[in-house]
Amino acid sequence: MTTAAKQFKHDAAAVARDDRLREFVHAALAKFEVTRDQKMARFQDWQAARRAVAEMKRDAVARLDTLLEQFVAGLESRGTKVHWAQDGAQACRIILEIAQAKQAKRIIKSKSMTSEEIHLNHALEQAGIEVVESDLGEFIVQLLKQTPFHIVFPAMHLTRYQISDLFARVLGSAPTDNPEELTMIARATLRQKYIQADIGITGANFAIAETGMVAVTENEGNARLTAALPKTMITLLGVEKVLPRMEDLAVFWPVLATAGAGQLISGYNTFYSGPRQSGESDGPEEFHVVLLDNRRTDLLADPEQRDVLHCIRCGGCLNVCPVYRNIGGHSYGTTYAGPIGAVLTPHLAGLKEFQHLSYASSLCGACSQICPVLIPLHHHLLQNRRNAARAHGSPLMRLAFQMFARLANSPFLWKWATKLGRFGQKFHWLVKGTLLDPARPWTATREPPKIAKQSFKEWWRKGRP
Repeated sequence: MTTAAKQFKHDAAAVARDDRLREFVHAALAKFEVTRDQKMARFQDWQAARRAVAEMKRDAVARLDTLLEQFVAGLESRGTKVHWAQDGAQACRIILEIAQAKQAKRIIKSKSMTSEEIHLNHALEQAGIEVVESDLGEFIVQLLKQTPFHIVFPAMHLTRYQISDLFARVLGSAPTDNPEELTMIARATLRQKYIQADIGITGANFAIAETGMVAVTENEGNARLTAALPKTMITLLGVEKVLPRMEDLAVFWPVLATAGAGQLISGYNTFYSGPRQSGESDGPEEFHVVLLDNRRTDLLADPEQRDVLHCIRCGGCLNVCPVYRNIGGHSYGTTYAGPIGAVLTPHLAGLKEFQHLSYASSLCGACSQICPVLIPLHHHLLQNRRNAARAHGSPLMRLAFQMFARLANSPFLWKWATKLGRFGQKFHWLVKGTLLDPARPWTATREPPKIAKQSFKEWWRKGRP
């Protein structure tokens, strides 16, 4: 049986050897960084904006129970049906029951990482319901039967030529390397899906407690069509998405757009508050909101790491992470890749199975420096490592570190260990890479550091005036 850790190592090694893919991802993110930094410079004070949204999220998470009650009351007052889901399986069941009650055969769906988290598409397809992603990037990776490569840019690992070949093979279109023509090919297919859909499913970027409204941010307009054309609309969102006031979005929207897509503000920002009201010309006849916990309240109960719930899914930490840049999003084997995925996934899916992700980091701190809501991600990676060692660490590993601690705290032992190390390093080439090599996990992919011929103390004693 292949464990998640073994699969991660296998997939990461394969991508790291793919020079074409790594070069493509590096080039794409380098261009994005230029655009992002230009937009950051347009802020009067970018750091003040980060502090503001971090404080707003801290306030929202601290009052999550009362804000959720206020949010739900506002929705229900306008005829929205609100459902509470303790975990992903229950959320899938709720949505499937709604679809079956409506005798739905086709569903159109806009971008939602929360739905990816609970594997909603798979659950619906298993029940014989067609599900089509309406976001262009999501649509492309769905045709490839892949998961999103990136939180914000799902198909960033594909070239226009690969997409052209895909469309020609699956949709029967003529080959083209023109991005606009490729977009028109997808649009022609998706427009029919909107019209045929019985249900539209959306995610949500924010939930406004003050007004009882769901806020969706996008750049393609596909979420608006997903919400407006089908007779039934379902919105799935995590309970942490709630904000107290509508005016909070005056800062959250530009910060999200800048950090996530290098824009001053996203192209479409829409509020949904309920089904079509009397006198309104469009909108769904029935509106359902599914609020997902899925261990989020367990994380809320952890005072040390609850600020992970502040994440607004901008993907900024992925863009700067040197590990993500070299192994890509699919290697992680989880919905959320990169630093935020390495921190969040052990909480959502289990620390024992996914503890390895917290070690997939250089601890350079670039993720913490870029995070728009000031989550200290590199500290949380260390905390996850500590928690994993305490709960699931091997006795042999604990013994090794206890011995090292004893060695490092004894000047006498450290002195002789250094001398023996210098001597042993001369003959390391005899066992390097073999089972006899004590440093084999390190030397399999890199050169071991050389022990200095003379320590500072030795130099000081011998060479000082």
